[in-house]
Amino acid sequence: MDLHLHTPASHDYEEPQISYLEWMRAVAARGLEIVAITDHNTVAGIGAIRREVEWLTRLEAMNRLTEEERARLAEWRELSNQVLVLPGFEFTATFGFHILGIFPPETSVRTLEHILLDLKVPADKLDVGSTETGAATDVLTAYRTIHQAGGLVIAAHANSTHGVAMRNFPFGGQTKIAYTQDQFLDALEVTDLDKGVRSTARFFNGSKVEYPRQMHCFHGSDAHRIKADPKNPKRLGIGDRASEFLLEDASWEAIAGLLRSKQFDRTRPLRPQDEPFDSLAAARAAGPSLVQSFHESANQRGGKLTAILNDICAFANTAGGTVYVGASQRKTAPSGLAKPAEVEKQILDALDERLTPPLEVKCEVIQSQNAKVLRIQVPKGPDRPYCLDDYRYYVRDESESNLAVRDELIALVRESLGLDVPMAGGPGPASSQGAGARGERNGSRNRGRGGRGPRNVPFTAPPVAPITVAVPGAAHAAHEDEHAGDQPVPLGSNEDAFYLPQIGVEIVASEERGGSKFHSIRDLRNGHVIHNVTRRGARKLWSYAIQQHEDSRIDPAKVQWRGEIGLVRAEKRAGKTRYDLALRENGNIRVFYGVTDDGMEGRWTTFIQEE
Repeated sequence: MDLHLHTPASHDYEEPQISYLEWMRAVAARGLEIVAITDHNTVAGIGAIRREVEWLTRLEAMNRLTEEERARLAEWRELSNQVLVLPGFEFTATFGFHILGIFPPETSVRTLEHILLDLKVPADKLDVGSTETGAATDVLTAYRTIHQAGGLVIAAHANSTHGVAMRNFPFGGQTKIAYTQDQFLDALEVTDLDKGVRSTARFFNGSKVEYPRQMHCFHGSDAHRIKADPKNPKRLGIGDRASEFLLEDASWEAIAGLLRSKQFDRTRPLRPQDEPFDSLAAARAAGPSLVQSFHESANQRGGKLTAILNDICAFANTAGGTVYVGASQRKTAPSGLAKPAEVEKQILDALDERLTPPLEVKCEVIQSQNAKVLRIQVPKGPDRPYCLDDYRYYVRDESESNLAVRDELIALVRESLGLDVPMAGGPGPASSQGAGARGERNGSRNRGRGGRGPRNVPFTAPPVAPITVAVPGAAHAAHEDEHAGDQPVPLGSNEDAFYLPQIGVEIVASEERGGSKFHSIRDLRNGHVIHNVTRRGARKLWSYAIQQHEDSRIDPAKVQWRGEIGLVRAEKRAGKTRYDLALRENGNIRVFYGVTDDGMEGRWTTFIQEE
C-alpha cells in the first residue's frame, strides 16, 4: 500500500497533463492494493474522480453511453475492484509542518472540505492544491480536529523536510515531544526504515524517557509524478517507497485498528518479490540494544535459559524489548531452533515459576534463512519492579542486563508508586539517608562471596549537583568562539527537554573514603542517580566515565566548542560511535560521557558524525 500519493489536483504535481484514469492505471500497474489520495490542502482530486464515475454511471442508467465512455466506465469499475482508494489530504499546519488526514472510503467530498475549512484553509483556496494556504492551525489542534472528524492522523515524512521529527529545526524539545507523542497522532510516515540503527523507527521505539510511546512508522512515497524522475532519484513515482501491512482485510477500519494497536511487527517496507523483508536480519543489523537481545539457545546447561530470563526481567523493568532465541548477534546464518514450540513452553514455564509478579509476554516463531527463531516481545511491566527467584532485580543498560543497584531499585519503586524521580534536566535532591553504609556495594558489580566491600563506613550521599570544571574567563572564551569561523549553537534553557544529551552518563559527585574514590553517576536516559560507584567492577560505561574523570580531565582549550556546548572526543566502540560532550554553565563545565547519536537532539546534533 501507499498512503501518501498526490494527483494533478496538487498545484506542485510534476505531470499535470495526465488524466485521473491514467493515474489510477499506474496505481494498479504497481500492484498496490490500498492507496490514499493526499493532495495539498484540497480534496479536488478525489472529487474529480468521483464526479467522472458518477457521470458515467448516470449516462449508463439513461442508456446514453458511447462506446468510449462505456469502456472507460468498465475500466474504472475494474480498477476500483483491484485497489481500495482512501480519500484524504495533506494539511499544512503552522511552521509549515505537513499532516496527513486519511478517511473511510464512504466519506463525502463535502465532509472533507468542511474539515479543511475547520482547519482554516481559506474557502477560495480549497481547489488550489497549494502548500501555501496561510496556515493558521497549529499541529496539535490539527491532530485533534482530524481525529475527531473520524480520520487517521499521520505525520507526513516526519523525519524529513516539513516533518515534525526532522532534526535541527529550531523549536524547543518539549514541542517536538508533543508533536510526536500526542494522543491523537496515529503514526509517523518516514523515509528511512532501511537505515538500520539510524532509522526514525528505532528512535521512536519507546526506549527513551522523553518519548515513552512507541510509534508506528511506515513508508509512503509522497509521489508527485507517475514514475520516478530519472534525473533526480529523490523525485519518486507511485509506489516507489510503499509499505506492507498485515491486515485481516483491505479496509480503512483494519488499517486504523493496526495503527492504533501495539502490534508493531505487522508493518514493514514493501520489498521486491525476490527480496522479501527479513525482520530478524533487520534486527541483527541493528544489534543488541536497550530494547533487544539475541540468544542462540535456551539450554539450561551453561545458564542460557537463565540469561534469557534475565533479559526478560530487565526489559520489563526498563522500557520493554524483544528477545530473539535461536539466533546470535553475529552476522552468520542463524542456527535456529529444531523444536521452537518446546522452547517456548520451556521459557514460559520458567517465567511462571521464577518471575515475580507475573508478566504476560508475546511469543511467535519467525523464519529467517530457513531457520526458525522464537521472538519474545516483552512489555514495559505494569507492576514494576520485577524480580527473578524472589531477590534478583535486573535492569537494562544499553546492550546488557545487569542486577539493579540500590539506587536503581529505589527509583523503580518510586516510579511504581507514582513518586517523583529526579530527571536529567537539572540537579536532583540530596539523598536523605546514608546511601553508603555498604560502601561500594551500592554501585559496583563485586557480588562475589568475598566482595562485600568496606563495612560500616558512615557516609551521607552528597547533593547531586553536577561536578564541573572551573573555566576562568569562560564568558570571554564563548565570545571568541562565535567569531572563530564555526556557527555557534544557541544556548539552551534548562527547561528545554534537550538541554542535556539524552543518553550517556554524568559524574555528579565524587568523594574519597578509606583510600578509594566513590562517585555518584547520573544516567541521562532517566535521570536516576546511582551513588557509591567505584572504578573497580563498575558497568562498562560507568567504568569508562570514571576512568576518563580520574585520569584524563578535560582541557577546555582542546574542546571543539559551538557556543556553550562542546565536543570533547568521539570514537567508535563496539561498532557504535560514542561522544564525550561538554556544556559551559555558569562559568563551569559539565561533562557527559558515552553519548550516542540517539541521545543527541536539539543543538547537540551539530556534533553527529555521519558514517
